[in-house]
Amino acid sequence: SHTGRGTLMQPTLPTGIQLTDTLEQMQQGTLMRKVKSKSWKKQRYFKLQDDCMTIWYQSKRTGKTESAFSISDVETVREGHQSEVLQSLADEFPPERCFTIVFYGRRGNLDLIAGSAEEAQCWVQGLRQLIEVATSMDQREKIDQYPSCGYHSKADKNKDGRMNFKEVQRLLKMMNIDMNEDHSGTLEGEEFVLFYKTLTQREEVLSLFQDFSEDGKKLTLLELVDFLRQEQLEDEGTEELAMELIDKYEPSETARARHALSADGFLMYLCSPEGSIFNPRHRALWQDMSQPLCHYFISSSHNTYLIEDQIRGQSSIEGYIRALKRGCRCLEVDCWDGPNGEPMVYHGHTFTSKIPFREVVSTLGKYAFKTSDYPVILSLENHCSIEQQEVLAQQLKDILGEQLLTATTDGRVPTQLPSPEELKHKILLKGKKIGRLEDKLDGPGDEAPDVSDDDNGAEAEEERRRVKKDKENLAQALSDCVIYCKSVSFRGFQEARSHSRPSEISSFAEAKARKLIRDAGETEGTVAPGDWARVEGAGGFLRCRSKAPRYRGSLPVQGKGGVQQVALNFQTAGMEMDLCDGLFSQNGRCGYVLKPPFMRDEETLFNPSDPAEQPPSRLVISGQQLPKVANTKDGAVIDPLVRVEIHGVPADQARQETKYIENNGFNPRWDETLQFQLHVPELALVRFVVEDYDKTSRNDFVGQDSFYTAAYFTTHIHICLYTHIHLHSRPAPPRP
Repeated sequence: SHTGRGTLMQPTLPTGIQLTDTLEQMQQGTLMRKVKSKSWKKQRYFKLQDDCMTIWYQSKRTGKTESAFSISDVETVREGHQSEVLQSLADEFPPERCFTIVFYGRRGNLDLIAGSAEEAQCWVQGLRQLIEVATSMDQREKIDQYPSCGYHSKADKNKDGRMNFKEVQRLLKMMNIDMNEDHSGTLEGEEFVLFYKTLTQREEVLSLFQDFSEDGKKLTLLELVDFLRQEQLEDEGTEELAMELIDKYEPSETARARHALSADGFLMYLCSPEGSIFNPRHRALWQDMSQPLCHYFISSSHNTYLIEDQIRGQSSIEGYIRALKRGCRCLEVDCWDGPNGEPMVYHGHTFTSKIPFREVVSTLGKYAFKTSDYPVILSLENHCSIEQQEVLAQQLKDILGEQLLTATTDGRVPTQLPSPEELKHKILLKGKKIGRLEDKLDGPGDEAPDVSDDDNGAEAEEERRRVKKDKENLAQALSDCVIYCKSVSFRGFQEARSHSRPSEISSFAEAKARKLIRDAGETEGTVAPGDWARVEGAGGFLRCRSKAPRYRGSLPVQGKGGVQQVALNFQTAGMEMDLCDGLFSQNGRCGYVLKPPFMRDEETLFNPSDPAEQPPSRLVISGQQLPKVANTKDGAVIDPLVRVEIHGVPADQARQETKYIENNGFNPRWDETLQFQLHVPELALVRFVVEDYDKTSRNDFVGQDSFYTAAYFTTHIHICLYTHIHLHSRPAPPRP
C-alpha cells in the first residue's frame, strides 16, 4: 500500500499504430452532426481517446459525455449517402461530408455529417486505419489493451486522471471483479499495469504447462509434441507443427534457439488461432463447391427487409446489407402495389414501414457478392398486380443486368441443378412460373404445354389448368426471370419421386416439415434423404419457413431431413440464429455448407431416431474477462455458470450445466468435465451459453458461442480449458 493519490499511467498504443496527423486531429476532437431522421440532427463533439482504441462523444449544448464505443466494435465505415437516413438528406448535405459507422452485432449504425469534406475524410480514413489494427490484433495484444478500454476513465469519477482506492474498486467491479472493503492505499503508474497483469494470469494454464514440463520452466520439443498428441489430438506432422509453434509464439530468442517453449510462449500459443476450438483448415473455403446446389445447406433469411419485429417494425435496406454481410445466400422480399406505379416492400397486413422495391434491388446488386462469390437466391413473395409485376421484372433486369440469371447455364433442359461454382456471381429469382422450364427451352409455348407420352390424360388436363391460371395472375416478363427456382406446392413423397424436376422448389412451414419427417419415419421406418432431395425434382429444393408466432425462425438442424434452406429471422437474436451462425461460420463464411455424404446419396436410408454410437465427447472449461450482463449496475458482479447444449438428431439432444462461480466474471474457473455421447456428429451443433445465476428469477444471458462439430473438430469433440472460444454477448432474446 501507498499513501496519497497515484497517477493513472497513460495507456500504451496498440502495436501497429503510429500517431499520424489524421489520428492527432481525431484526438483533438471534431464537431459533427449525429442524425437519426430528417428532423433529428444534433451536434455532437467526437474525440478519439489517447489509447487510440476508444471514441467518445458529448453534447455540444450540455458538455456531458453521451456515449463511447471501442474501435473493436466497429465493423466498417461507409462513405456518402449509404444509409436510408443519409439518403433522405441528400438534397441538404453533399455525400462527401457524410459517412456511416457500422457496428458488429445488433447495435444500430451511427450516421454522421461532418462540417467539411476534409473533416469527413479525416475520420473515415482514420477509422479504417484503426479498424485494420484492431482486427489484426492477436489475443495477447487484446489482453494488453484491456486496461485502456475506457473503464479507467469511467471509474475516475472526478476526471482528474488520478485514482484512489475507491475508484480502483469501482474499476474492478466494472471489470466483473469483486473486491471487499478490507483494503486501502493507492496504485501508481506502473503498479496499475502490474496489478492488472497479475489479475490476467491463467493459473489453470500454468498448471497444465507444469503437467507436461519436467522442470516446470519450459516445454522441450518432445514435451510439446506429447501435449499436442495427448491433449490437442494432433496426429499428423506433430513434430513439424511443434517447431512451427515455437518459432511463431516463443518470445525468447534463447528458448527458440533451443527449440523450447516457455510458459509465456505456451499461453500465447493457446490464445492464438492455432489454439482455437475452430479447426483452422475449415476457416477458409475448404469444401467441394462443384456439386449440385441441392447438396448444400444454404444460409437463408425470412422477411429480410425487417430490422425489428414483424408486426410494427421498420422495413429497411439495412436488413439486406446485414444479412448479406453475414453470408446469407437466400433473401426474402414481399412485394405489394405502391403509389405512382412503384412496387413497395413490406410485411402485408401489418404496421411495418415500406421501402421501394427499386432500393432493395439496388442494394442487392451492390452487396450480393462482397462476402461470398456464390449465388444469391431472391425469394419473391409476389402480391402485385400484373401492371406492377411488369415493373418488378423491368427493375430486376435494368438494375442487376448480367448478375440476374435469365437462362440455364448451358441452354438445355436441366437433368440436375448446377453447382455453386457454376453459378458464381449470379442472382437467382425464386417465384411462380408459367408452365415448365422445359417448355420454354423446347421452343415457343402454345396456349397449353405439350405433354409427354408418359403423362396420362388427367395429369395433362391438370397441367393445362395450372398454366391458364398462372397466365391470369402472373406477368410473362416476371415469369421469364424464374429459372431454377420455380415455386411449387409439395404434394407428398410419392408424387415427388415420380415427377422429378430439378428446377422446382417447395416451401412450407416448420410444423409441416416436422410432420413430414415424423410420418415418413412411422410409415417407412426410416427417412430417406433421397426423398427430400427428390422433392418436386431430382435433386430439387426444399425451403422451411419460420414458425409463427415465435418470429424467430426454425432451428437450423436441417439434418433431420436434409432441408436445404431453413429461413430464419436474421434480425432477431436467439438460440436459432446462434446455431445458424455456428453452422455457417465455416467454409469461408460463403453461405453454403456441403451436406454429409449419407444425405447426398439418394439410395441411402438414414434414420435419425436410431443412429449408431460414436466415441464419447468431453468438455472442460474455464473463462476470462466475461462481459457484464446488459443493464447491470456498475457495482454488480456476475455469478457465471456455463450450459453446454448439443443440438442434432433426437438421440444427440442434450444439455448439462456447470456449477456457478460466485462474484467472478473476470477469471472464473469451473474445472468440470461434461461428457456427451454423440451418434451423428456430422449433424450436431454444440452451443456454449454463459448465464448469470440468479436464485430467485430466471438467469440472465451473458454470452454464447456455437459450433458445427463436423467442421470445428479434427476428431470427436474435445473442448478443454486449453482451447479457446470467443464469447458473443448480445441482448437477451425475447421470451417466445
